[in-house]
Amino acid sequence: MKAIGLHEFGGPDVLRVLELPEPRAGRGEVRIRVHAAAVNATDALLRIGGHAVRMPGVEPPFIPGMDAAGVIDDLGPDVAPRLSAGQEVIAIVPFTGRHGGAYAEQVVVPAASVVAAPSGIPLTAASTVPMNALTARLALDTLALPRGAHLAITGAAGAVGGYAVQLARADGLTVLADAAPHDRDFVAGLGAHHVVERGPGVAARLRDLAPEGVPGLIDGSVQTSELLPALADGGTLVELRGWGGPAERGIRVRPIMTSDVWTDTGALDTLARQVEAGVLTPRVHAVLRPEQAAHAHRLLAAGGLRGRVVLDFS
Repeated sequence: MKAIGLHEFGGPDVLRVLELPEPRAGRGEVRIRVHAAAVNATDALLRIGGHAVRMPGVEPPFIPGMDAAGVIDDLGPDVAPRLSAGQEVIAIVPFTGRHGGAYAEQVVVPAASVVAAPSGIPLTAASTVPMNALTARLALDTLALPRGAHLAITGAAGAVGGYAVQLARADGLTVLADAAPHDRDFVAGLGAHHVVERGPGVAARLRDLAPEGVPGLIDGSVQTSELLPALADGGTLVELRGWGGPAERGIRVRPIMTSDVWTDTGALDTLARQVEAGVLTPRVHAVLRPEQAAHAHRLLAAGGLRGRVVLDFS
C-alpha cells in the first residue's frame, strides 16, 4: 500500500511516498481504507521528533496522521456489531503505535476509536473532526463550567478553537473569544457572544468584558502565562501544548492530552452526530494529493488557515 512517512526527523521534505506491506486487523481492531487524512500540528511535531519519547521500540518509517475518514475493509475478532465492512467511518488514529498514522491507503485502529461517519458531508470534511473536536470536548469537560458561566477561548478561528466555540455555545456557556479583524464576523458566526481583538494584550481586553475575570479559559493560541490576568481568582486555564504553570491567585493550569480520550467511543460518536445536526461545522482549507504532504506541512507552518489541509487517498 502507499503511505507517506519518514525515516529520519526533520523539515517537511523528509516526508516521502512509501510502499509498505498491507496491515492486518487484529483482535478488537478494524482496518480502514483511508479516503482522507487531515493534517494537524501534532503531525508536524511527529515529523520533527517531538513524539519520539512516546514511541519506544517503534522503528521507522514513521507515519504521521491522527485523523482518518474512510471505509472499513477488514474487521478483526471481537469487534462490536456496530461496525461492519463497507461502512463509512471516522477514526482517531493512535499514530505513535505499531501500525502508524493515517497518512496511508490503509490504517488499522482500535475499534473503540472508530465511529460511523457523519452523514451528509464529504469524507474530506469528516476527517477534520476526530482529533480537533475531541480536543475541544476534552477541554470543556476538564473545565466543567455550569451553564451560563463565562468561558474565554483564544485561537478561536483555528480548528480546535472553532469547535470549542461551537460546543461551548451548545453547552449553554457565555463565550468570549478572540479574532483578527478579518475573522471577527466569522468567529461571531460560530457562536461567540463577544469577540475581542487577538494578539498581545488580549487578556486585558477579555478582562474588560468580565471585570472579575473568567472562571475558565481555553488557550488555543499558546499564549500560556500571558493569559493568566484574564482569569478570576481560582479559575482554570486549559493548555493544549503541555504548559503546566506556574500560576498565582489560586489559578489552576490543566494541560490536556487528546490521547486520554483516543478510545472514548461515546464522545467521538456524539461529536459525529453533532456534525450531522449542524452543531459543529467542519472546515477544509485545501484538499491535496498524498505526494503533496510536504506542501501541506508548509501551509500548516505558515499559519493563518481557517480550516484543515486534507490529504486525499481516495
